[in-house]
Amino acid sequence: MTFIERVKNMLFFLYFDFSFQNFDVKDWDQFYSDVLGRPTTLCETMGKAEMWLIRTYWDFEFPRPYLPNFEFVGGLHCKPAKPLPEEMEKFVQSSGEHGIVVFSLGSMVKNLTEEKGNLIAAALAQIPQKVLWRYEGKKPDTLGPNTRTYDWIPQNDLLGHPKTKAFITHGGANGVYEAIYHGVPMIGVPLFADQPHNIAHMKAKGAAVDVDFHKMTTADMLNALKTVINNPSYKENAMRLSRIHHDQPVKPLDRSVFWIEFVMRHKGAKHLRPAAHDLTWYQYHSLDVIGFLLACVATIVFIAIKCCLFCCGKLGRKGKKQKKA
Repeated sequence: MTFIERVKNMLFFLYFDFSFQNFDVKDWDQFYSDVLGRPTTLCETMGKAEMWLIRTYWDFEFPRPYLPNFEFVGGLHCKPAKPLPEEMEKFVQSSGEHGIVVFSLGSMVKNLTEEKGNLIAAALAQIPQKVLWRYEGKKPDTLGPNTRTYDWIPQNDLLGHPKTKAFITHGGANGVYEAIYHGVPMIGVPLFADQPHNIAHMKAKGAAVDVDFHKMTTADMLNALKTVINNPSYKENAMRLSRIHHDQPVKPLDRSVFWIEFVMRHKGAKHLRPAAHDLTWYQYHSLDVIGFLLACVATIVFIAIKCCLFCCGKLGRKGKKQKKA
């Protein structure tokens, strides 16, 4: 990051930390108390976790230190592609050498406004690739003959198809990892939650471009598609991430199963749990130690100043006596 980006990052961190502590935590504390049937807090419940299975891996993450009870298992849901339904396979094969584009904004976004739908459809109509779009709303008026909409698509199987050239995604973790698994470059259209973060990771690794959903135009979407499809560096970077993902001694799902059974076999994993969970917030940040050391320094400085003032005063009185004599 540049200096300005790091300043913005710090301000965002402080803002979200403040808003989470003062607004969201109260609701979560009440939720966990209701579920467990006793007063508790979100932090207390999370602090008791014996093992954390993190659904990312170093193909996605940036290098950083982590605790011994953290295990990265990104892509545990990914699997080889299966044959497509016959009708869908015919449509895919009809794309010829141009290939296909897979488009899905996830299960939570079933349709778009008429304006957005037409805007996107107009961009898709201008590319030579065939497009399979998961979309349940009214068919856009600008929908081209190269685009078909479906209430549901076998996303993993389509991403694993050899004719797939690009994946338009909202940036959900599952879809991003399926694209990594199969080595497919992405056009990210993040909407909320972790999606901007996920697409930012893929963009930084050269496997995606992002489009602002709220400000995008037909030209923006079209340019993003052309960039990802026609610039070979995006496919090369996506394949590099895929090779990293597959080059693991143990598959993510097997690793997840091992650690779950490990916790069951040993009735916990207290030996992996950091003692930081048992510290208060001021102990965790060493504020009590810092305060004590500052008090010691202040005391020493105070005593030193008093001694200097005392010595100076004594010398001054002695000089006055000598003058009077």
